[in-house]
Amino acid sequence: MSTTPAAPGTTALDPGIAARLKRTEDGLLPAVAQQYDTGEVLMLGWMDDEALHRTLTTGRCTYWSRSRREYWVKGDTSGHVQQVKSVALDCDGDTLLVRVDQTGAACHTGDRTCFDADVLPLG
Repeated sequence: MSTTPAAPGTTALDPGIAARLKRTEDGLLPAVAQQYDTGEVLMLGWMDDEALHRTLTTGRCTYWSRSRREYWVKGDTSGHVQQVKSVALDCDGDTLLVRVDQTGAACHTGDRTCFDADVLPLG
C-alpha cells in the first residue's frame, strides 16, 4: 500500500503526456468520469501519474484515494466497474475527462451518479 501519490516522473506514464499535466500541490489531477454513450456525469475522482498510466494501459479506471491514501481500481470490491472508452486532457492540462462504460452505481452511496442526490435550488 502506498501512502502518498507517486512523484511526477517516477512512473511509466509517457513522458510527453506527463509533461503536459498541471497537477495540484499534492501531485493530483481531478478526473471526471462520464458515461460514454449518454454524456451523464458520474463522479469525480483523483489521479496522479501512476493512476493515469494504469488507467490508460489496463482500460479500467484507477484512482488515488485521498482518504485511504492508496490506489483503487473502480469496481474491484463493489463490482461497479468503469470500462474506459477514452481519456482526454482539458485545454489547460489540469483536468481529465474519462469516458467510461459504467456497470452499476458510480457513487459509493449506491446512487447511479454522485450528482443526483443533492440538487441545489436556483434563484
